[in-house]
Amino acid sequence: MEGRSDRETLRFGIHSGQQYADFPGLRSLWQAAESLGYDWVSLFEHFRPRILGPDGPCLDGMTALSALAAVTGRVRCAMLVTPVTWRHPALLAVAAATVDHVSGGRLELGLGAGGDDLAFRQYGIEQPPPATRLERLDEACRVLRALWDGGPADFTGKHFTLREAYLCPVPVQARLPLVIGGAGAGTLRAAAEHADVWNCLALPPAAYRAAADTLAAHCARTGRDPAEIRRSVTFRAVLTPDAAAARRARAALADSTDGRSADLPEYIAFGSAQECLDRLAPYLGLGVRDFLLAVRPPPDLATVERFITEVAPALREEARRWTV
Repeated sequence: MEGRSDRETLRFGIHSGQQYADFPGLRSLWQAAESLGYDWVSLFEHFRPRILGPDGPCLDGMTALSALAAVTGRVRCAMLVTPVTWRHPALLAVAAATVDHVSGGRLELGLGAGGDDLAFRQYGIEQPPPATRLERLDEACRVLRALWDGGPADFTGKHFTLREAYLCPVPVQARLPLVIGGAGAGTLRAAAEHADVWNCLALPPAAYRAAADTLAAHCARTGRDPAEIRRSVTFRAVLTPDAAAARRARAALADSTDGRSADLPEYIAFGSAQECLDRLAPYLGLGVRDFLLAVRPPPDLATVERFITEVAPALREEARRWTV
């Protein structure tokens, strides 16, 4: 596990997704993020996301993650997140251990209860109700940890069963980090018990504080110190040199999405690096130490560079003031 000083260190990441028509474009973004000094890059496990319409491109998450781990050398390689609806957790445990070996011990695996995905309708995959998905999330965390220890593992749950089960080779990392994603009450209960990292969207600070308080309350019930759980937020931003450019960027996004996405709460800034800094700085006081910039395809490389060269150093300086 991380020490307290490690948990206070800020990390900056790109949540790239994999909605690309070919692999080279995605590979280029990951390698650019690594060369710019980002600490983390992540994919997701939607099969048919809505963002680019019902026929938009989307590479397979775990397959792409393994390939990207092989062509990078430093950044944390993350899945943010894989829903428990897609595969048995024992199969996920094997896949995750494999990616951890490919990456040389750089995987962070995100889990979630799962939500909207066009694949359920298009591919005829059954989506369990929310309560069942939350039960599976809890059991999946237990199965993963049991198998990552190597085995023999026995587990009897409502949804999953192991009988003298082994996993070999085990992950490179002595404790492969589990990231639990989401801010619903059931997800926060799972995070309190199982998460090394808790991630959610950059909710308005008051709403984020309420979710963090709920997480802490669940930790108290399980006897866990909430400071053991690293806090992470994902957000979108368009960083531009002037107000006119910001207006053009917002209008272009509205045109490209028929107005569906331009004002979603995950867009914390359309404008300067200072505006982005002002919006993110309050999260430092709420315990957030991972800031993940979500990037839509085609990637806005100017924003990717401005964030890590202008916003990230200022956030690090602000964090030093919190810890002095």
